[in-house]
Amino acid sequence: MGLLDFARGPALQISLVILVAGFLWRVAGIVLLRRKTDYSQPRTNAKWGGAFKLILSRTVPAPAFRSQTLYANLIGYTFHIGLAIVVFGFLPHILFIKSITGLSWPSLPSGFVYFVGVVTMAALIAALVRRMTHPVLRLLSNFDDYFSWIVTALPVLTGLLAVAHLGARYETLLALHILSVELLFVWLPFGKLGHSFLVFLSRGTTGMIFARRGART
Repeated sequence: MGLLDFARGPALQISLVILVAGFLWRVAGIVLLRRKTDYSQPRTNAKWGGAFKLILSRTVPAPAFRSQTLYANLIGYTFHIGLAIVVFGFLPHILFIKSITGLSWPSLPSGFVYFVGVVTMAALIAALVRRMTHPVLRLLSNFDDYFSWIVTALPVLTGLLAVAHLGARYETLLALHILSVELLFVWLPFGKLGHSFLVFLSRGTTGMIFARRGART
């Protein structure tokens, strides 16, 4: 079995199983947490409204902090939005998703996706440089932060090399790209990258609590 066949076959199946099982494990761990009964009188019953309100309000920084966090937020939004465009707008990725889920949608022009991929890679590098040079971030960063950056950047980098046919035969580059995505699948539920699917659950829960207490968000 060649490297590409391995990446498209057993490695893909194993990584998807780990991704789904890890996701269910994380969610179950949160749902099954023991909680103390809250006997206080709720100030409002609009718990779901509070959840959605907090999710939306936390998508942008508070006015008092916008100037101090502008650069960090610009980098963060650039590579998050860029990753979304690359993953869900590139035709080969859409076909891959369709092969697993049956879902499909129109693709974006390849040239535009390539450009977004380059910008996304540049934003990821800027984020890493900021983490390594910012005194507080450097102090707080650990293995999880740097390894999560690696497994996020590798699919972007290998994808750009594959479409540009740089560094090796196309089949080899494609196999490395697929394997890097599978590494991301395996790490996604267990590291800090889990925030990609837990962020709305945690923010929504906090919003419900704030709504019950009548707190302003």
